[in-house]
Amino acid sequence: MSEDLVLKTVDLTKHYGGVHALEGANFQLKKGEHVAIMGDNGAGKSTFVRQITGVEQRTRGTIVFDGKEVEFKGPIEAREAGIETVFQTLALADHLDVPDNLFLGREKTKWNWLGPFRLLDYKAMRKDTMAALEKTGVKIPNIHNTIEKMSGGQRQCVAIARTASFHSKLTIMDEPTAALGVQETVQVENIIRQLKEQGEPLILVSHNMRQVFDLVDRIVVFRRGEICANLDIKSGNYTGEDVVAYITGAKTGAEYEGAARLIY
Repeated sequence: MSEDLVLKTVDLTKHYGGVHALEGANFQLKKGEHVAIMGDNGAGKSTFVRQITGVEQRTRGTIVFDGKEVEFKGPIEAREAGIETVFQTLALADHLDVPDNLFLGREKTKWNWLGPFRLLDYKAMRKDTMAALEKTGVKIPNIHNTIEKMSGGQRQCVAIARTASFHSKLTIMDEPTAALGVQETVQVENIIRQLKEQGEPLILVSHNMRQVFDLVDRIVVFRRGEICANLDIKSGNYTGEDVVAYITGAKTGAEYEGAARLIY
């Protein structure tokens, strides 16, 4: 595996009984690269993300992350390996406040000399939460409110702030702005640009054509569970109409060299 690659999948496949949700996905992501995954509903985009992050176990195929073949048993293992993810379901604890959600599973502690016993350092977590929100531009009026008392947009922003606050080897965002207003969408897009400036690679699942063309280097199109196109949009040779043509099947992988099975 090239040292320039942070992620590689080979023949990644997921079947649910007789339903082939993902079939033979060969995908590569370079360090520092931002790639969008696009496709119609049910095309296999979120299924692909769930296999990479260990939310589901693949039917077959290989995943190589950061130079090593991996088999994550769950999203916690993926996160510990360096993959931060914003899922469509957000994966937030509704009964906890913002600091508790940001540090869920990686709580700060104090008085560590007490052997197996630890005390949570709420002061440090609150301070770091405020710094994280300021860094990402996310505005939460009261960080002590529980998530269940927040609007859908605020919840989404908390999930994104959590992901962007911790240095990662790979960030994945699954439809991060689908439920957001204009101002909150701008905040999320600025976070994505910050990740690019910091050299952190990103996979963005999105239906927003304008957003994708503004933010990423390359578009990988899924159709009926398979990769059907790999478009280098920074070359300037592709338009939104081209992407739509692949999504709908008006163009096929056979018309684009290497599109149906993406291997560099």
